[in-house]
Amino acid sequence: MKTLALEFTTALALAAATDWQQFRGPAGSGVADAATPPVQWDASKVVWKAPLPGLAVSSSIVSGDRVYVTTAISGDPKQGLRIGLYGDVEPVKDSTPHVWKVMAFDRATGKLAWEQTAAQGVPKTKRHPKSSQASCTPATDGKVVIAYFGSEGLYAYSRDGKLLWKKDLGKQNAAWFFDPDFEWGAASSPIIHKDTVIVQADRQQDSFIAAFALKDGRELWRTQRDEIPTWGTPTLVPAHDGKAAELVANGTKAIRGYDPDTGKELWTLSPNSEVVCTTPVFGHGLIFVTAGYPPVRPVYAVKQGARGKLDLAQGQSASEAIVWSNNNGGVYLPSPLLSGDRFFTLGNNGVLAVYEARTGKRLYQQRVGAGGLFTAALVAAAGRVYATSEDGEIYAVKAGPQYELLGKSSVGEKILATPAFSGDLIIVRGDQHLYAIGAGK
Repeated sequence: MKTLALEFTTALALAAATDWQQFRGPAGSGVADAATPPVQWDASKVVWKAPLPGLAVSSSIVSGDRVYVTTAISGDPKQGLRIGLYGDVEPVKDSTPHVWKVMAFDRATGKLAWEQTAAQGVPKTKRHPKSSQASCTPATDGKVVIAYFGSEGLYAYSRDGKLLWKKDLGKQNAAWFFDPDFEWGAASSPIIHKDTVIVQADRQQDSFIAAFALKDGRELWRTQRDEIPTWGTPTLVPAHDGKAAELVANGTKAIRGYDPDTGKELWTLSPNSEVVCTTPVFGHGLIFVTAGYPPVRPVYAVKQGARGKLDLAQGQSASEAIVWSNNNGGVYLPSPLLSGDRFFTLGNNGVLAVYEARTGKRLYQQRVGAGGLFTAALVAAAGRVYATSEDGEIYAVKAGPQYELLGKSSVGEKILATPAFSGDLIIVRGDQHLYAIGAGK
């Protein structure tokens, strides 16, 4: 009986380890508990491939035997993503009626388990050419699936696709700070903390961060943010070594830490970039935050438990609260990664920089690929770091102190979403299909 109980407990632990329940997986870290994920593959390693309607850059999530995605289907079938390097700020003008959907696929086969229409109508805001009307990654605790579509609302579904509740959070005008008419679309993803769902809504007016009851959508707390539009997802830093849990939200005017149970602001840190898109990560008792829109392009390593105004004095790079910083090392779109004792950043241009996490000493800087553009966040598994280009190429790099390219593969379509892991499967969302890549069929 003890042996059976142990096997059952082990099976539950392994099942939990395969879950990737929010943007960038466990605790938003981007690090998977996988033993032998593929490093390089061809068509024979594609376990399944499922067509995706519409247009979305939200990432997929995995819980148990389900893979969940969101999408927005335009009335104009010619709509697509414009990838590459360009400085255009003009949004896409698509006033055709859209359909916003939440979809669930069988993890083992890729068969569609269910799909639900969350909203229909003309979008309340425009989108950036490199964005979509479904850019926020869903989140789940295994029982409730949360989908956030910005101005089109916040939705909760059961694991089997039953609508549990929905909530209108108002118009989320996430636009260029110079001109509110240049609307780029919401992208910050919801996260789940205990029995609440937390949403960061930075917009042209009345920015806020708020928690809603997972059970029925009741608003539990809301903290106003003196903030212009941003696009990063907040990170929940769990209690550690006697330090209380913190909710960390990247921001233009300031990076801020909050009490995740009450919304009380705990600390602020500036300066930061004018356009903020990245998600913080944590480890070793440190919170790593970066942003890369010039002229301010910082990287900060903040001690968990710091309180108050943490701004560094002129000419300083460290303090009692800031273990190390770099004023010119920040990155713009791909969120950073902490893997073991090393901190990784990836520029839009594919330049990978690796630091000693505890000291900030840069170990190397190396371009990945041959000139591609990168938007998806870095992810890691089994001592490998994966960088995904907009052209659909996925590079596996050894997570070591020197650069070593382990493999390069392509799915043959555009990718702006961040890959997810489920056991030794890599779940990749392209602009047309959802792929499960592993050891083969």
